[in-house]
This record gives sequence, structure tokens and C-alpha cells, in this order.
Amino acid sequence: MSKFQLTILGTSAALPAYGRHLSSQILAVDNELYMIDCGEGTQFQLLKYRIKKQKIDHIFISHLHGDHIFGLIGFIMTLGLGDRKKPLHIYSPEQRLEELIMMQCGHEAGFDIIFHVTDPTQHQLVFESKKVAVYAIPLTHRVPCNGYLFVEKDKLPNIIAAKIKQYEIPYTEIPAIKAGADFETVNGMTIPHQELVTPAAKARKFAYCSDTMYREENSSLLQNVNLVYHEATFLHEMLANAERTMHTTALQAGQLAQKAGVKKMIIGHFSARYTDLEPLLVEARSAYEAVDLAEEGKVISIE
Repeated sequence: MSKFQLTILGTSAALPAYGRHLSSQILAVDNELYMIDCGEGTQFQLLKYRIKKQKIDHIFISHLHGDHIFGLIGFIMTLGLGDRKKPLHIYSPEQRLEELIMMQCGHEAGFDIIFHVTDPTQHQLVFESKKVAVYAIPLTHRVPCNGYLFVEKDKLPNIIAAKIKQYEIPYTEIPAIKAGADFETVNGMTIPHQELVTPAAKARKFAYCSDTMYREENSSLLQNVNLVYHEATFLHEMLANAERTMHTTALQAGQLAQKAGVKKMIIGHFSARYTDLEPLLVEARSAYEAVDLAEEGKVISIE
């Protein structure tokens, strides 16, 4: 099975605390690397976990609060010092990010930076490659903010190895059979496509839901997603504070996971008031069992 895995680089909200870094993640889709948010300290985490920064061609920014973007300027400068020539694409819900980057380092980077402005009020396609499609997820925060849904492209079915030998199928015919063609043997017998292949694995999905108030309506966008990262800044006893700062509680994150029927949720963006994160996990699991804490350095293979 092809690679579809997440590496968590930062889990802290607002400021680094108790060894926890600020928000950033890397999603690997085969040999493609996608960065999601770039808080202060992201470069050190990339070095620590031996992630090849020059392979990152697309960065998805959820919003322009500092704990999600203050690592971006340094990261871009480092790419330039590494003699990068290929373009870097940056997606965010505000045009102001382009102004900030170009003022600080964009003209000195030595490579093209291409900015894409997302609409934080719409669930819409923002990027597509041969392997993955990325959609914006509307979020509700103090500034324009959206999450991202990464959807693996459907794969062709798998040809059955025993059938190749049985019907003496030339390897040059395999691509056509995978694409839906029948096969005609040397003695003129037609073998139906369905007899020669097994279905490909279902396309996998990963959703990143950054800073936001609880949005029950997003459960429809997260239906049966394989892995969801969702912020859980506070325990529910601090609901008033969560609502004032437009964040989600651990209980609310679990309730959203339950309503959406996600395969698995990991919670993060923890307030610096919490040294022990276990109570947040317990609270989220009280609503939905398939919840875990986001752990920095953990690599999660999305199956």
C-alpha cells in the first residue's frame, strides 16, 4: 500500500510549553510532502525528525495568528540558503500573508513563491495533484480561518498475479486491464476484466481542523474520515473561556468525532495551562472512544 502518513511536529497553543512546540504537521503522500501550518520552531522539528525540507512544495496555513505562521519566514530563508530553485506554493485564507512574506524575505528567497488565497467560508477544492485533492474546511475563529481535508485519489484495481501466469498475459497489457479492458488469449478466449483484478483499497482521508469554535455542521464534511486532527484547547469546565477566545473543548471535539463517525481523531493545540494532558484525553473519550492525543514526533500511518 502506498504511503499516506502524518508526522506531528507541534501541539501547543499560543506559546511553547512543557516541551510542546507550536502548530505544524507534515503529511506524506508517497513521495510528496505537504506542510500544514508552520509555527515557531518548526525548522528544529524537521531536523529532529529527519524530514527533507526541500521536498516540501506546498504549505497550507490555517490562519494568520503567530503560533501558526511565525516559523514560515525562517523556513523560507532556509530553503533559499539551500539553493532551492523550484517554486513554493502557500495557501492561506488571507491575502495579507503574501504582503508579510514578500516584505520580510520573499524578494531574497531566490525562488518563486506562489500564493493562493482560500475562502474560509466555503468547502472548496484548493489544490489537486495526481495523488491527492485538498479541500478547505470552514472554521470559526477570531480571524479568517479554515482547515484542510486531504483526499487520496482513487487508485486502479490490482491485477491478480496468478491470472497473469494462467492466461500468459504480457506485461504490456496490464495497464489496459487495470484501466478496465478485457483480455483476449492466444486461442481467442475473452477473459472479463472483473475476473483479472481485485478492487483497489478505498481512498484515504485526513482532515486538519485548527483553531475554531465548535462547529457541529462540520460533521457532514468529516463523515467517515480515516484520521481527523482537531483542536482541543481547553477542558469543558472552561467552556466560557473557549467561547470567548473561539476555541473548542476536549469534550466538544469528542462529540464532533462521534457525530461524524470518524475512524480516528487526534486532539491537539493544548493550552499552556495544562502540564498533564491526560484529563483532556479522558474528557474527549467520554464522548467518543476512538480519540488519542497528538504526540510530537509520532508518525501515524493512515490506513
